[in-house]
Order: sequence, then structure tokens, then C-alpha cells
Amino acid sequence: MEWLNSLEPVLKAYWIMAGVATLIFAIQTVLTFVGLDSEGADADFSGDASTDGAFPFFSLRNLVNFFLGFGWGGVCFYHSFSSHALIVLCALLTGVAFVLLFFFLIKMFLKLGRDNTFKITETLQLTADVYLSIPAEKSGKGKIQISVRGSVHEIDAMTAGEKLPTGAIARVIEIIDSQTVLVSKI
Repeated sequence: MEWLNSLEPVLKAYWIMAGVATLIFAIQTVLTFVGLDSEGADADFSGDASTDGAFPFFSLRNLVNFFLGFGWGGVCFYHSFSSHALIVLCALLTGVAFVLLFFFLIKMFLKLGRDNTFKITETLQLTADVYLSIPAEKSGKGKIQISVRGSVHEIDAMTAGEKLPTGAIARVIEIIDSQTVLVSKI
């Protein structure tokens, strides 16, 4: 404690902010991993500004993240610059960066929870490349490669028209069954 009392008042304030915010952040993190933050222990309060409705911009968690970045930014930049205004600016930018980093991480975690299962119905009216030639008049199956939501899928295909050679461009016009589509030449 003597070490803290020997510091300059501004640096002392940065260390106190960093220490308190780190302690609260650690408690929040432990509670999150234990699962207690989702059973009525929610301390977030919402404001008018939000990212996409999923997370409020003004929340206790974001306040802690901001002060975590602000406090540690102040501690780290204190001896780098002689101007206190520049140190405060760098600490503010670090605090904002911590909040933005939190939003980015939460956005990435939410993507993990989405159902990205491929559904053949999503191919309707999309264009595809013929991968294996498709015989004419529904006399057999070929294969197409089609991109759905950034992923390329290989699907069995038939055509009601003329034979489609490998490399041709086709449009999916009908779903025949769970693994086969009907295509037409473009």
C-alpha cells in the first residue's frame, strides 16, 4: 500500500481504476463461465443506443470494459507522454477499443450459435456450374456446384431440356427431392 501512496495523484487514480475494473471484470468472467450471469443476476441496464438489439450499448459490462481499458491505458501511457491531455486521450481511445473489442467478440460468438445447416430449398433460382454433365430430358443425373451463403455445395441435378456439358452455367428451377434439383441452361 505504501507503493500506491507514493505515486503521483493522477497515476494513482489510473492504478485504482485499473485495479477495481480488473477485479470486477474477473468476477464477471467467473460468473459468466459458471453460468450465474444468466439466472437473474443480470446487472445490465439498457439505453437508447444499441448495436442490433442483442446487446445494449450502455451496460455495466461495457462500463467495466471501458474502465478496464481506460485504467490500464492510463497506467501504460503515463510515462510515455509528458502531456496529461494526451495521456487521457490515449486512455479514452484504449477504453473505447476495449468496448469495441467486446462487441466484436460477442458478434463472433453469436455466429457460432446460428443454424447454418444447408437446406436444398435455398438453391432455388440460384445459378450454378455444371460439374458433371447432365443428360437431356431427365434421362439421368449429373452434378452441379452451387454457392449458398458463401459455401460451395455439390448437388445431383437433372434437366428437362438439352444435355448440359461440364462447365455450363445453369439455374435451379425446381427441387425434385432432398438431394436432387432440376436445372435449366442459362
